[in-house]
Amino acid sequence: MSKAWFHIAAVLALAGCTASPAPSSPAAVPSSPAAPPSPASSPGPGHVVVAVFENKAYQQLAGSSKAPYLNALMARAAVFTDAHGVAHPSQPNYLALFSGSTQGVTDDHCPVRAGAAPNLAQQLQAAGHTFAGYSEGLPAPGYRGCSTGRYAAKHNPWADFDNVPAAANQPYTAWPADPARLPTVAFVIPDLCDDMHDCGVATGDAWAREHLDPYLRWADTHDSWLVVTFDEDEGTSGNRILTLVAGAGVTPGPRAGTVDHYSVLRSIEDRYGLAPLGRAADATPLPLHA
Repeated sequence: MSKAWFHIAAVLALAGCTASPAPSSPAAVPSSPAAPPSPASSPGPGHVVVAVFENKAYQQLAGSSKAPYLNALMARAAVFTDAHGVAHPSQPNYLALFSGSTQGVTDDHCPVRAGAAPNLAQQLQAAGHTFAGYSEGLPAPGYRGCSTGRYAAKHNPWADFDNVPAAANQPYTAWPADPARLPTVAFVIPDLCDDMHDCGVATGDAWAREHLDPYLRWADTHDSWLVVTFDEDEGTSGNRILTLVAGAGVTPGPRAGTVDHYSVLRSIEDRYGLAPLGRAADATPLPLHA
């Protein structure tokens, strides 16, 4: 498939997008996810949305009164209780999740230019699927600058690859009102406050409730998944983080066994019949069924 066609597919996937609504009070949004209905089939491949939050350990979230939405989500998701980031600080984790490699990056420097290295967006393109990343605070589609306001490029790995078209690098304001218009796989990155990097757990939890729950309610009956993960904990050697998957066909409950960002990438690749990239080839896919 040509890059021109992928550009068109990505633009079409974003057609009809509307701006993200202004934040509303928690009372205006459901406080907990609805119980999952029986899985229903839908035409074509389902969607996957991956939301990445920042710098919180599993134990800072599980059972926390500051995270009522995430705990309600954990109660109806497959929760990987021995999930870990692959590195410190942030940037290598995002690259690992997106490309199966840290690309030799060991810090948060900018810019990173990974050239034409293989990555998930490229794989999806080659297989006839679509990809987009939605970053809160990104000032314009295709922006490759290092930072502006609460946006930081270290949390946006698809901007590092020359073989990912500019149309796949979108601000969160381009998130479509109709989930059916999402690309096959979408990453969503809250800004430096809403992702819990600069602000507390309660702020990130409220953002997740408002912005992720509508998609999850749709995903339950449209053969689609929501993945929620964190880049890293707050700097410990164990680097234990929260990772969960909810949506159609996923059996809720805790899962034992060590997994990491390569496991998440492997699970997405397996879903769409893609060859695992880099270290994802040796990773254990996430067990989503009891």
